[in-house]
Amino acid sequence: MHVSPVALSKVGKQLLRLPVGVTITRQPLKKTLLTNVPLGVKSAVVVSGALGTLAMPVAPCVSLELPLLEKKDSSDEKKGDEKVAKRFVRVSVKDPKDKRHKSMWGTTRRLIENMVTGVSEGFVIPIKLVGVGYRAALEDQKVVLKLGHSHPITVNVPQGVDVNVPAPQRLILRGIDLQVVSQFAANIRKHRPPEPYNQKGVFVGDETIKKKEGKKR
Repeated sequence: MHVSPVALSKVGKQLLRLPVGVTITRQPLKKTLLTNVPLGVKSAVVVSGALGTLAMPVAPCVSLELPLLEKKDSSDEKKGDEKVAKRFVRVSVKDPKDKRHKSMWGTTRRLIENMVTGVSEGFVIPIKLVGVGYRAALEDQKVVLKLGHSHPITVNVPQGVDVNVPAPQRLILRGIDLQVVSQFAANIRKHRPPEPYNQKGVFVGDETIKKKEGKKR
């Protein structure tokens, strides 16, 4: 009888490297300020770096190998360079055969990676307004948009997001939480999504849209 091997998560099994100055710990939920936590979750991952601190609840089936693993680069040893040892974190699950455990494996590893990138480098999302008379301005932590409607649209800037308006038709969003920054960009985009006929609207990042021809009589 042939038994196929267990297919591991391609993302989850990869080691996560920690930059210098970034720390990661697993703490009880009572020590964090997280809300709307799913039932059964009793701990959270806390990642701290130069730009701030982020926390995320972690399912009981997911485990982290802490303290951190250390690996030495053989190429550095040959060169004789004295460098700080590379630090890694390994994410694993109790039962890789379980469908839910396997799905949480890669997801958790990717979310922790985004947290590490956020607290060490941050995220930047540019927004471009394309259209005649389209304008954006920042007033009292609110983004005021003129997108061809009969009235200006006001969008509150969420906590943890910095907004810069270098030009009337350009916005630059910065933050350490990718989910918060991306959701704020989506909230702005939804008021005038790009349309393919005149190629006007709110474009997020390097977003493009293929032009369509109108109906011909």
